[in-house]
Amino acid sequence: MIPDRDLRERIAVHAVSGRYQAFLGLGGGLAILGLVLFFFRGLSGAAADRAWQMFMVNWLFWTSLAAGSVAFSAVQKVTNANWSGVMVRFAEAAVSFFPLSFVGLILIFTVGYPHIYGHMQSQMPGFSPGKQFWLSHGFMFGRLLVTVGGMFWLGWKFVHANMVPDMAAAIPAVSGSRRQAYERRTANYDPSDLGQAWHDFRLRHLAPSYCVVFGAVMTLVGFDMVMALQPHWYSTLLGGFVTMGAFLGGHTLLALTMAYGKDHLGIADLVSPKQRHDLGKLCFGFTVFWAYLMWAQYLVIWYGNIPEETGFVFARLWGPWLPIGRWVFLGLFLIPFIGLLGAAPKKNPISLGFFALVSLCGLWLERYLLVMPSVTGAPGPELGLPEVGSTALFAGFFLLSYALFARSFPMISPRLAMITLHRETAHHHHEVADIYDHEEATAEFLSDADVEKDLG
Repeated sequence: MIPDRDLRERIAVHAVSGRYQAFLGLGGGLAILGLVLFFFRGLSGAAADRAWQMFMVNWLFWTSLAAGSVAFSAVQKVTNANWSGVMVRFAEAAVSFFPLSFVGLILIFTVGYPHIYGHMQSQMPGFSPGKQFWLSHGFMFGRLLVTVGGMFWLGWKFVHANMVPDMAAAIPAVSGSRRQAYERRTANYDPSDLGQAWHDFRLRHLAPSYCVVFGAVMTLVGFDMVMALQPHWYSTLLGGFVTMGAFLGGHTLLALTMAYGKDHLGIADLVSPKQRHDLGKLCFGFTVFWAYLMWAQYLVIWYGNIPEETGFVFARLWGPWLPIGRWVFLGLFLIPFIGLLGAAPKKNPISLGFFALVSLCGLWLERYLLVMPSVTGAPGPELGLPEVGSTALFAGFFLLSYALFARSFPMISPRLAMITLHRETAHHHHEVADIYDHEEATAEFLSDADVEKDLG
């Protein structure tokens, strides 16, 4: 068995070895394509409305993934989870999209506002004074700018604080400007037992704070950026529905980024079937919870049968939008529910990745279905260069930001990975394994040989 100090050092070397060329190349290509289509084909004439409306859909989707990914890490900290130490940084890396999302929010409420919210503004004279004030451009823009910006700032503070000890451990493994950046960022870090206790205390406050802010802000996003698009319709459950969709998206995105990152960083054997099983159970559980929220919202609207409530559902489940609604149900619930029902598909990297990808596609269609019927002047879904441009733009910049994060910060946390490795390898010692009653076989936990194979 590798001594703990050597093991931590070798993990640190792997943590800073990733270049993420595939993300960088694909992201750069999509970003250039998106910029060309969006600015030269989507901002003039009738196509401008379609381009900005799809911009809104993609902002909601990619921001949900980024915020939900950071929420995954925060929840791991709050619950003292020890199983996710090897993979948690793959989720935290999505924090890199926050600055781009903030710029996108500003563009939505400046250049894109008349194309997205123009129809709502035309209805303002018929609203009560209180509703007019709440939905006014200035107040809506101001509260979203402050609350979403605050969530982004707090999320970055949490992720950065979680990375400081890892950057300190990785200083010997980096050089040049990257080493200087690590030394600067860790200048106030105290590696003593007392200093680490204080750092952990700080993390224990940042993590639950982000969880609370994430829930409140994403709820507000659901009300202001979905429900306000159809201002005569209201649902007190919609905010929670949007929030939990984002949280589910963070889990399914992690299944994909982990599948790529473990091979790219050379730690494939350190991600055990046990870890994939735990992640798969969370993906399955929040898939069921998403369906519960969807049904709870639909059932009350159907039972009440009030026209101002049923209109929102009717527009999405009948007529030209019905096929999209069916694909949302299949992709975001039925297929991953059936696929991840058993233990084996959760443990297998290929099947877990497949069902995670299906779920992410379903989530994109769900955000599309939440937004587009409320804003488009078309009788049904449209697909053209304006839609492709906005979608490629966001996908490209998300991949680019993720790659730049991976080339700048450690993509594995040596201290958190050590906790996971120790707990899993202990199951191969009879005196420890005998006291546990797990549904996984002992072979599905990491062994000393697995660790030495990757890090020896």
